[in-house]
Amino acid sequence: MKRVRWILALLIGGVNMSSYAQQPPWLDLFAAHQGESIDYRVLYPQDYQPEKRYPLIFFLHGAGERGEDNQAQLTHGAGLFVQHRADAQAIVVFPQVRTDDYWVNANINRQSDPFEFEYLYDGQHPLTPTPAMTGLLTLVDSMISRKDVDPTRVYVMGLSMGGMGTLEIVARRPHTFAAAIAICGGARTDIVNLYRQSLPIRLYHGEQDRVVIPQFSRDLYAAMRARGMDVSLTLYPDTGHDSWHNAFAEPDLLSWLLSQRLNGGDIRAE
Repeated sequence: MKRVRWILALLIGGVNMSSYAQQPPWLDLFAAHQGESIDYRVLYPQDYQPEKRYPLIFFLHGAGERGEDNQAQLTHGAGLFVQHRADAQAIVVFPQVRTDDYWVNANINRQSDPFEFEYLYDGQHPLTPTPAMTGLLTLVDSMISRKDVDPTRVYVMGLSMGGMGTLEIVARRPHTFAAAIAICGGARTDIVNLYRQSLPIRLYHGEQDRVVIPQFSRDLYAAMRARGMDVSLTLYPDTGHDSWHNAFAEPDLLSWLLSQRLNGGDIRAE
């Protein structure tokens, strides 16, 4: 029992277990897969039954978890879903971006304080997705076609770079996701015009964030509100970039997400 508690404490605390020489025991819960263009891991719900249909969640990691080990992407977020594996009853997919790639097309100045981001996808001019986003789109289509997935309950959430990926993929696939959560992410406000108007979305950001400034979330919130969308913005006054810890601690984070569902009029082939 003490060993289990120690493992969960490390998970929830966001420790990068890939740095340990031995494979961590909890890693076996996450089935490893090599896709054609993106590697990923899958966490199945407790007491999984293949004949049932489950909600499907895509969790997009941040830039610090890129790599080729198909493991670092579990650094943040894995603990949340292990903790709620019994009650959430969802299939959760953790894809990994390769070291030299990014979820979105962006010019980034990491030498400035705060960082400067120029997002290139405006939703009005054709722009080829990054290899990572291309792989993710293919993976989404593949997973949704499975018999154990409920296509009316597909969700996406992500943090930092993954928050940016979340904000872009719901523009590229407006009729796929029942709801979305973007934590300390950013995007051009133009792409909000491509969002499905009925898409429920939650934004979370630390007001002291010097990596991805909270103004991105403020501007996106205003743009979505102007379109009449169901959007909420939670700002944490004394929090910097790691606002995912605060968001993960929100008591209704997953229950809200999993309560959303596409209605018949929202479902379209994409």
